[in-house]
Amino acid sequence: MAYVPGAVLIAALVAGCSAGGEGDASTTDSKPGTLAASAAPPGKYRTLPEPCRALSLSTLKDLLPGAAQLPEVQQEKVYEGTPAGTFDTDRRVGCAWKSDAPEGSRSLSVDFERVVSYDPAVSDDDRAREVYAKKESAADLPASVPAADSGDGGGDAKDGAQDGSASPGPGVTPSAGADGGAGAPAEDLRPRVLDSLGDSAFLDDALTRAGSTAQHRTVSVVFRTSNVIVTIAYTVQPALPTEVPDSKELQDKAQALGQKLVDRFSE
Repeated sequence: MAYVPGAVLIAALVAGCSAGGEGDASTTDSKPGTLAASAAPPGKYRTLPEPCRALSLSTLKDLLPGAAQLPEVQQEKVYEGTPAGTFDTDRRVGCAWKSDAPEGSRSLSVDFERVVSYDPAVSDDDRAREVYAKKESAADLPASVPAADSGDGGGDAKDGAQDGSASPGPGVTPSAGADGGAGAPAEDLRPRVLDSLGDSAFLDDALTRAGSTAQHRTVSVVFRTSNVIVTIAYTVQPALPTEVPDSKELQDKAQALGQKLVDRFSE
């Protein structure tokens, strides 16, 4: 075995310990700081409401008036709703209701989606903003215009039929102001962003034909509250093919329902 002078051996051991100590200190100092800086807060909501019980009986009776004409047993079945099939009820749930009457049918669906970010650097709320933004972009909302310039097109809803078979005119005429005066500005009933519903929201309105004659209108309200996105779809199909469902009535009811659900999340 080769002979190593004692002084040389001691110097080497001291140098090695010193180098190792510095490296460990550097690693210890940097890693905790990095992890702490990248940790994003979780979303406000950890659970979702039971969808078929999220609406009160009085609300369902208002949105589905045709059910009142049915026998009591059938009424109960309508108001119970039909839960949507989902793979993960912690992340997404929904429910649908429908009533038929001689004057036509009405259907309603509510969808709750709890957004979770799996990126530790992105919060659940930020991820929910991204998901909501995609939904709003896909709705292809028309650009807003001043009320004075809206004219006859101020209330135009989307015509879902690509062949133009459903005329948007009769059911989407801009309504007069609250005072009903002839000179009052028309209310814009076009699809649009809603400023006072949740953290962000928009409304869509589509008039389409079902089959060869009947036409129906669907008003959708989508809003985000923290890391939950709620989608409401309210559809009316009159029995008479010449009748066009009124935009204002459906939009008012859908927005009122949206506000009730926002309040429910705030409880």
